[in-house]
Amino acid sequence: MQTLSFGNLKKARSLHRPGVSAQTGFPSAATHYAESTIDLHNELVTNREATFFIRIEGNGFEEFLISHNDVLVVDRSLHPRKNDLILAVIEGEFTVIQVCENHEESFQLWGVITYIIHKTR
Repeated sequence: MQTLSFGNLKKARSLHRPGVSAQTGFPSAATHYAESTIDLHNELVTNREATFFIRIEGNGFEEFLISHNDVLVVDRSLHPRKNDLILAVIEGEFTVIQVCENHEESFQLWGVITYIIHKTR
């Protein structure tokens, strides 16, 4: 277990670790119930208070490999670095852009995209 410290706040963080079965012989049909479940908030979210999920409608961001119905995990507490994908507001509309050194367009940073979740079927 790793502890992340935010000033006086401390947050316990544990990552999913699959269990190892000590069973011998034929496996039980219920063996998979003994493993702990994967909590995507624990795996994908560093700062719960500043992170949200957004579903994309349309195919306007395929240049970033983001498709219709993909889910973006966006962290508002992060500072963007060069080449990060961010969720921004430009002329009152949400959009996805990639940070570059000489970005000429004016935008309001909404958050840094930390994960893109794709549906495969």
